[in-house]
Amino acid sequence: MPLAIFDLDNTLLAGDSDYLWGQFLVREGVVDGARYEAENQRFYEEYRAGTLDIMEFLAFSLRPLAETDPARLEALRRRFIEEGIRPMVAPAAPALLAQHREQGDTLLIITATNRFVTEPIAELLGVPHLLATEPEMVDGRYTGGVAGTPCFQEGKVKRLQEWLEHTGHTLDGASFYSDSHNDLPLLETVPRPVAVDPDEPLYHHAVRHGWPVISLREGPDVAREH
Repeated sequence: MPLAIFDLDNTLLAGDSDYLWGQFLVREGVVDGARYEAENQRFYEEYRAGTLDIMEFLAFSLRPLAETDPARLEALRRRFIEEGIRPMVAPAAPALLAQHREQGDTLLIITATNRFVTEPIAELLGVPHLLATEPEMVDGRYTGGVAGTPCFQEGKVKRLQEWLEHTGHTLDGASFYSDSHNDLPLLETVPRPVAVDPDEPLYHHAVRHGWPVISLREGPDVAREH
């Protein structure tokens, strides 16, 4: 069965779950509001510009997982998914996922956002396989560190190759949907790259290379191609 691979933030979601989680932590008083929000915004802008230092960002974004009681984290995450994520699913994303299911494809989300935030989002979307940046855990608590390779830029290719070797899947006939030029390494690896509501650098790259450019934000019934 061919793989249908999806980026998450600003692709299946009409927004960025990692950035939104940071804003949620500020509102809930989990982190120092003004300072955290300013850093969260800085990292988001660096991501969009393609200049993000992923390890610096992860040291920042994973610290609250280490500093917060696990039971409180779980309660916060449940509210975050209902209040922040469910309304942010791109309108045409469920139909696109359903289309690939009906074709018998294997669905996989691959995202730089950490597994703590994204695992329940994959469940919400009904996607059975998830590759995400892995927060390190020791004795049932997050350490604030990263386990393995961050799932970002070339790291997505590495993590996917490891997953393929482990599962026996291949990239034959595979599609990858993404909004971001940060995903060009993986987009250029798969047979069927698709730009979804792309940022400007990815849009121009996709047009030059004849890749499909679609929107998942224009209605619930169809993924509209530009």
